[in-house]
Amino acid sequence: MDFRKVVELKAFVQLCCDNPSVLHLPELSFFRDWLQGCVSVGPSVCPLSPATGCFNAYAMSDTWHVFVSPTSEESELEIDMDGVIEPDNDEPQEIGEPEDIEVTEEMMDKANEKKMEAIVALGEGELDKALALFTEAIKLNPRLAILFAKRASVYIQMQKPNAAIRDCNRAIAINPDSAQPYKWRGKAHRLLGHWEEASKDLAMACKLDYDEDTSAILKEVQPKANKIIEHRRKYERKREEREIREKKERVKKAREEHERARQEEEARQQARGAHGGFPAGAFPGGAPPFGMPGLGDLFNDPEVLTALKDPEVMAAFQDVAQNPANIAKYQNNPKIMALINQLSAKFGGPQA
Repeated sequence: MDFRKVVELKAFVQLCCDNPSVLHLPELSFFRDWLQGCVSVGPSVCPLSPATGCFNAYAMSDTWHVFVSPTSEESELEIDMDGVIEPDNDEPQEIGEPEDIEVTEEMMDKANEKKMEAIVALGEGELDKALALFTEAIKLNPRLAILFAKRASVYIQMQKPNAAIRDCNRAIAINPDSAQPYKWRGKAHRLLGHWEEASKDLAMACKLDYDEDTSAILKEVQPKANKIIEHRRKYERKREEREIREKKERVKKAREEHERARQEEEARQQARGAHGGFPAGAFPGGAPPFGMPGLGDLFNDPEVLTALKDPEVMAAFQDVAQNPANIAKYQNNPKIMALINQLSAKFGGPQA
């Protein structure tokens, strides 16, 4: 498999773990369908949880057992998912950025009228009508955070948590000090089984403007969020311990390799001494060829030893030792020819 593809796949899996909601994007429906189809095969395939979108989860009646990893040492984390629904995948409505729209006083007044009509329709249980009226109000005045929060409340009643989250995000961007969008976004996350996100949003809503309904939902959600947080901390501790063990093992192996290399070098040094003081590696096989009387004395010659410390000279010497005909390659190299002439003079042969 192409290494680059593996790296890209690893990055995608990490993205899904960090933000499981990406698996509910329309363009990833094919992948989501495949994961959900794996449920029939068993938990080892790691199918998709409709609540968290996590790979490492599988269904068992009304309870989801979530794993950190299929091969993890972690014990499974059991979370009651009662009340969690399938995410909605409706395309978001295009409203435009508030700064791109010039809102007149007349538009503000009309937006307020639409908002009041929507509130009446909502009170009468006419959700579709209320949704349409809030949308008209938003188009007239997209700078009013409460309109997005109100429409989010309608989406919650229509069981469309993702749409509610988008509206709440817009409302918070306009007015981060309003409790309403945090409240509805917290409820949306609770419907999706996003316990940590729900806990944070509901706690913020209570902090900004306490109400008993929000507090009651927070009391239900918070223990589940804390359970997940503690489970993650436990996993992180195990991961850190594993990394420390692996690091120690790498250091140990490096030291063993270093010691082995040192011992091999000592052995080479001893072998060199046994061959009459020849430099290590001077000859293939570690020993000088037979039939060269006086060669041991030659390599005790300080001038020869100094010359052979030059890597270029040593390489050429080994080359010629393997094949004397190779001497022709070095005719124009004074350093190498000086050593060859010295050898020739030592053995009484003609100088090159």
